[in-house]
Amino acid sequence: MTHFISRWIVLTIAAGVMVFLLPGMQPIGKPAILGVAAFALVLSLINASIKPVVHVLALPLSILSFGLIALIINWLFMRLASWLALSIFGVGVFISGFWWSVLGSVIMTIVSSIVGGIIGE
Repeated sequence: MTHFISRWIVLTIAAGVMVFLLPGMQPIGKPAILGVAAFALVLSLINASIKPVVHVLALPLSILSFGLIALIINWLFMRLASWLALSIFGVGVFISGFWWSVLGSVIMTIVSSIVGGIIGE
């Protein structure tokens, strides 16, 4: 359980940096960190549960498309996390489009790797 909570905190920090850097991402909620934390919570749950299975099932297509399927899967999961956070909690992060999601995914990967390395995850 502590691993999940630390992963959620790392993703919250990464999502906060993503929202701060990209104009195509708008936090919804007062204060804004509440929306970012709800988005990161739902994204953490998705990453822990269904994302590994979907990536394994899509591996042949991902190999044939040189990784483009992985981009589409990441976009779908970010949109799903955004929609679920807004639907369930009433706060979250609104993503303007596909390319904002791709850029956000890259930023979240870099920042979460750095923060995870610092805290020793």
